[in-house]
Amino acid sequence: MTIPRSLLEASQQPGGAPALAGAGAALSGASAGAAASLPPLMAGPAGNTHRLLTVVKSGSIQDVKASPGDKVHVWPHLLAAEFTAALFITAFTLVFSLFINAPLLELANHNETPNPSKAPWYFLGLQELLTMFDPMIAGVTIPGVVLVLLAFAPYLDKNPSLRPEDRKFAISVQTIHLMFWAVLVIIGSFFRGQGFNFTYPWDTGLHGIFHL
Repeated sequence: MTIPRSLLEASQQPGGAPALAGAGAALSGASAGAAASLPPLMAGPAGNTHRLLTVVKSGSIQDVKASPGDKVHVWPHLLAAEFTAALFITAFTLVFSLFINAPLLELANHNETPNPSKAPWYFLGLQELLTMFDPMIAGVTIPGVVLVLLAFAPYLDKNPSLRPEDRKFAISVQTIHLMFWAVLVIIGSFFRGQGFNFTYPWDTGLHGIFHL
């Protein structure tokens, strides 16, 4: 609060201090009376201490939007991908059947063994291993090690993430297994001819490969 100039000059004169003190007391009393007559600092125009700002809808305050997650709708995300894959497999099978001759044969004759004698495609990997290793190693040791490793893979990699970049160990083990088995099946199907000897399909043809 600023002191009036007249009171400041009176205080500088002899005997002006009591006058200033009296004036200050009077001014303080006047201020106190004015403060007592004024409404509270946060009161409204009518002296009310509560004020209503505005009425808003609950949607403008509360966040009702669903947070984005890792889930997608079946249509079009899943069904579109599956339909595209089905079209691709159908077209590949159609084109493949135009170049590969795989007619139906007569009933199997147990007195005559076909040459080459090949196992079904899902066992061709084992049959191919038999041409490379001892039967004990090819039929028991290698498949047993592969199956044990695949069985222990979930316990060695306990990462709950579903992202491929976070599951490098599990994906690497499965990829190596599939590629190893796929290579054996391809060799047994296309590169084994008469007597199950190694040959090139462009030299001897693909006869007998799909007559399983």
